[in-house]
Amino acid sequence: MIRHVKHVYNRTVAALLLFTTETLIALTLVILALVAFLAIVQYVFVDQAQYFDDAAFGYVRSLVSNRNTSLMLFLSFLGNYQFLITANILLTLYYLFIKKHRWYSIKVPVIALTSVILMFLLKFMFSRQRPLIPLLEPAHGLSFPSGHAMSSVTFYGLLIHICWHTVSSGYKRTLIIIALLLLILSIGFSRIYLRVHYASDVLAGFCTGTLWLVISLAILQKLEKYSKRNIETIPEQKT
Repeated sequence: MIRHVKHVYNRTVAALLLFTTETLIALTLVILALVAFLAIVQYVFVDQAQYFDDAAFGYVRSLVSNRNTSLMLFLSFLGNYQFLITANILLTLYYLFIKKHRWYSIKVPVIALTSVILMFLLKFMFSRQRPLIPLLEPAHGLSFPSGHAMSSVTFYGLLIHICWHTVSSGYKRTLIIIALLLLILSIGFSRIYLRVHYASDVLAGFCTGTLWLVISLAILQKLEKYSKRNIETIPEQKT
């Protein structure tokens, strides 16, 4: 009996610590992303400053080579809508039919679709034109925020969230999270290298993607807990 009580107590304490850690991380990310996004908007649209973007273009110009360009095109592909649509569909089907995890199969498409809607609303709101002289071919649409950066954060960031909760090995979990973070940053960098986005576009995309991912996950997790709580109370009501 005493052993069982200790076991329950230890699990409860561990759950509370995990909840507290996740909450603190989420709040920190939201505050930092929001402050950074507002600072970028102030810098670009109110102050109309260009030094940061010009400096970024000046730096990547020194890195241009055929080898680097091929790599940047590949990284950019991993963040474009054709790839991410396919990846989101496959991930949704994986959790729906293979893992039988209904809520993950809901989170993936909901976060993807709502983030795209938000992205287009922000692009229309700010209506910033893209850089005039791209490295290769011009990209279509408006520039701020970067859709590649925002979509990469929401998709690969969701993979980080899933990895945090499903990968039991701390070593493997850390390696996967670091790899996904580097991939997100690399996709954003590729857009600056290819001169289809300003650096401020990419940073704004990272900020809005982080904001929307954290907020969406918080809402969906609340709905998941509410749904499970209602299901658990149904047998009690019948008895």
